[in-house]
Amino acid sequence: MSLKERSYSVLTVSSSDSFSAYIKTLLPDSRFTFKQFAATLNAGKRLLLERDFDFVIINSPLSDGTGLRFAIDAVTRNDAVVLLTVKSDVYDEVYEKASENGVFTLSLPTTKAVLTHCVQWLITAKERTSKLESKTISFEEKMKEIRLINRAKWVLIDKLKMSEPDAHRYIEKQAMDRCISKKAIAENIINTYL
Repeated sequence: MSLKERSYSVLTVSSSDSFSAYIKTLLPDSRFTFKQFAATLNAGKRLLLERDFDFVIINSPLSDGTGLRFAIDAVTRNDAVVLLTVKSDVYDEVYEKASENGVFTLSLPTTKAVLTHCVQWLITAKERTSKLESKTISFEEKMKEIRLINRAKWVLIDKLKMSEPDAHRYIEKQAMDRCISKKAIAENIINTYL
């Protein structure tokens, strides 16, 4: 699936109706199939509890806080890519705290072009994190398979008094001869002898 065919979900938290309307123009329905808007941090928190979002855009300050803690929570608990907009007079202070937690920060006021680029950068960051997540899952699955095969080897060593190299060869040969994975052979050995 090409990048242009992917769709994303986004939560915008802003007490400014004009900012929310502005963001809507940057999020075409073809790419952003699920869009939610909240006027307060508490409403945003409720929405984040209901579902995961690919992106969270927070226009700070809000009536119930600065949004920094909410932004950090959204990144760490929900794996969302987060953009926090802040007034220029507090940007440096907020940027340092936000960036070390993986939150993108943008100083206001800004232009539509800059905000458009920020949305594109958010998409790039989401694609990168998605690839890393899939690699992590693949690695974890491979580790589970290795543990399972090792367990099956120990079963063969214990029950059939094979040596470790013989047990290893047995599992590999059975997998090749039967044209199935070593994982399937290991599961079969464990089910048979335990």
